[in-house]
Order: sequence, then C-alpha cells, then structure tokens
Amino acid sequence: MPKQSRRQEAQVRQQLAQEAARFMIEGGIRDFAMAKRKAAERIGLSQTRNLPTNREIEQARAEYLSIFQPESQPQRLRELRETAAGALKMLEPFSPRLVGPVLAGTADQHSPVYLHLFTDTPEQVDFFLSDRGIPFEHDERRVRLQPDKQETFPMYRILVDDIVVEMTVFPVKGQRQAPLSPVDGRPMRRADLREVESLLQEDRG
Repeated sequence: MPKQSRRQEAQVRQQLAQEAARFMIEGGIRDFAMAKRKAAERIGLSQTRNLPTNREIEQARAEYLSIFQPESQPQRLRELRETAAGALKMLEPFSPRLVGPVLAGTADQHSPVYLHLFTDTPEQVDFFLSDRGIPFEHDERRVRLQPDKQETFPMYRILVDDIVVEMTVFPVKGQRQAPLSPVDGRPMRRADLREVESLLQEDRG
C-alpha cells in the first residue's frame, strides 16, 4: 500500500475516533459500535473496514474532555465519584466495586455510575432496596467473561439526585473473574470503597 494511502487511512481513522467520541459525550451514546456507525455516517463513509478501536475512541474521549470541558468535567467526575462512594457504603453487604468511566476518570455529564455487586441470591438486592424505600428498575446486562463468551446477569438501576447508578449482580465467585472491558478487552479494573475515597482525596487536591 502506498505511503500516502496509509497516511490518509490514519487520518480518516483519527477523524472517526474523534467524531465517535463527540457523539458519546454530547449525545450520551454509551455503545461504542453505535457511536462508530454514527461517526461513519457523519463524515459520509460507507465502508467500515478501517474503523477505530474502542480504545482509540476512549483516548479521543479523554482528549475531548480535557480540551472542551477542562473545568466542568473534573467537577462532574467528583460528583459522580462522591455518589459512587455513598453507594458503595450503602451496598456494603454485597461487596460492591466501582467500574467503568467514573473509575477511569473519563466520565462525562451523561455517564452513569457502574457498580458490580456480588451475591448468590440476586433477589436479596430487591429486598435490600425495597426495605430502604429506594425506587429501582430491574433489567439485565450482557457482559463478556471471555473473548468468545457472553453471559447475562441481573442489573438494577436507581437514581441518586440526577445521577443514574447501575448495579450488575454477579455470583460471589464472580469476584475472582472480572468481565472483559469493552474498551481494551482486558479484565475490568474494579475499585472498592477505600480506593474510591483515595481517588476523591486526589480529586480534591
């Protein structure tokens, strides 16, 4: 392939990553594949063989936030992490862990707080929330435990002020095997309350 063609492909790939990142931040799109499709449509690209990776889009998200939201994004991130810390304290019986953009630091104004809970009787989460008078929605979430294997787990959604908290419930043995991240395909980083409180101390400077 000619050198010029490779350079052009790299430029298109970068533009797609930037557009996909913008759709995710400004439009609240959470699905990488959907963001890629919308980005390709936006720049009039019909072929999809040179789409950016999810990791490239996540890098573009971080760059976008640092350029266009240098003050509001860190403030929102602190709010999300404070909400996460409160939820981790409340849900202590389920050994909760924080995952996703709020942990990674790339959360935006549309980002929920994603938690993993662990219990062999998911109904206990129903009882726990109901006993405390906390309204919730019940749903399911598909996660990838291995590159070629997805499983569906119960998920609960609550609202804390204006912040959505989504809690995926795994069996207790699930603490030993984190799902694979949609960003880089590696086991998700998980943080307990102590780690989140440490991040908040860093956020406060």
